[in-house]
Amino acid sequence: MIFSSIGVNKRSVAFPAAIEKALDYLKAHDFTKMAPGVYEIQGKDIYAQVFDAETKPVEEQRPEVHEKFVDVQFLASGQEKLGFTPDTGNYEVAERFDERDLIFYKEVENESFIEARPGCFSIFFPEDVHRPACASGKPMTVRKVVVKVNKNLL
Repeated sequence: MIFSSIGVNKRSVAFPAAIEKALDYLKAHDFTKMAPGVYEIQGKDIYAQVFDAETKPVEEQRPEVHEKFVDVQFLASGQEKLGFTPDTGNYEVAERFDERDLIFYKEVENESFIEARPGCFSIFFPEDVHRPACASGKPMTVRKVVVKVNKNLL
């Protein structure tokens, strides 16, 4: 898991080209003015999902993982708390949606949280359990962008 700000001009580490492509896309667009939807960046291998979400208390959001895609999550407006923990392989699956590359776990252990504000991005790899759209203070509507990057591109 990586957490940073899109506004950082010079990073001390280079990301794989596919992640750099996702970050360049995030830097180049004003998502507060874009319509919600799916935007192809590199066909079905790299694409952006722009949407509005309601943050909720942590206990109402489910921890999730993806097997085929890396999530580059970007907060365009609002504020949210995101949970994260390594996937031990020992968590009980609550629901699985193979067509969406989405697995929800019933519960996880040793979860930590970060606070995201506009301009923050998080990179969640398949081995990272994450719990997005948790309320940071009062619940609110946030504008999020999730760039999905096929892990085979890394």
